Amino acid sequence: MKRLIGAASVALMAFAAMPAQAADKVVLMLNWYVYGEHAPFYYGKAKGIYAAEGIELEIQEGRGSAATTQAVAAKTADFGYVDVPTMMRAAIKGAPVVATGVLLQTSPMSAMGFADKNIRKPEDIKGKTVAITPADSMTQIWPLFLKKTGLKESDFKTVAGDGQTKLNAVINGQADLLLGYVMDQSMKIKDATGKEVYPIKFADYGINMVSSGVIANTDYVKGNADLVRRFMSATTKAVEAAEKEPKAAAQSILDANPKGGKIDTLTQGFELTIPLYRTAETKGKRPFQVTDQNMTETVNLLVEYGGLDAKAKENPKAFYTSDYLPKSGS
Repeated sequence: MKRLIGAASVALMAFAAMPAQAADKVVLMLNWYVYGEHAPFYYGKAKGIYAAEGIELEIQEGRGSAATTQAVAAKTADFGYVDVPTMMRAAIKGAPVVATGVLLQTSPMSAMGFADKNIRKPEDIKGKTVAITPADSMTQIWPLFLKKTGLKESDFKTVAGDGQTKLNAVINGQADLLLGYVMDQSMKIKDATGKEVYPIKFADYGINMVSSGVIANTDYVKGNADLVRRFMSATTKAVEAAEKEPKAAAQSILDANPKGGKIDTLTQGFELTIPLYRTAETKGKRPFQVTDQNMTETVNLLVEYGGLDAKAKENPKAFYTSDYLPKSGS
């Protein structure tokens, strides 16, 4: 008996000395420099949600959705967080990428300016100056907004420049409005000036489009199905946790990147993002559960107004999959 106990003790000590199974290293590349919208990824990492799924997550800032999509297509990043319509334009041209979850199911696109200018509705844009960035996603959808609201190009002036020039134009008074995302450019302007910004949201005028989501290389998905499933499970849980604690989620950005912004505007930016997670059809569902109708409407709008190849309408489901999302309630 003593021998048996001694042998069991040795076996237990040997087992305890064995290294734990190594976590899978995963690189997530964001669509841009960090801002409030990205809080769930940092919060999920800080709270151990990814680690609990056996994932060692590295978050990298991006330089635009197109560049991040290219990185995922080339397998230099495992996952990307990008503007899904931008990914569609790459995919239809042959890039091996697919959305494994669509988080922003309502468009954040808007025309925004200082609240004290009292520009609250499309009619108020008449006679004003609008700053745009030629060929970006918002400028491509802008003609549809004008059509939906009865505005004409001749009703206002435009000034053009890159992203920073556009911001400066509004900050310095050279433009009354700019085309931007409600939770991004508005917060940058507030950080720079301390003044409130008011957005006229495209979505409020019948423009039903998805926006940001998680993408992966199609070959990577096929070869790493279990890892993709664990990553989407962790990311779903991270979003749900962040929704409940917006300020703590925003703080996790600064804990990881002290130069990532200011806590107040990071929090406000994230709080402006949360309502974009669901539509009337997905209300009450877990994050990422986009509907086929929403995706089809997005494809149709992009073909008509956004320069997407018409063949995209033949199979909208080719751009996304729900196969790797956690089941409701799990």
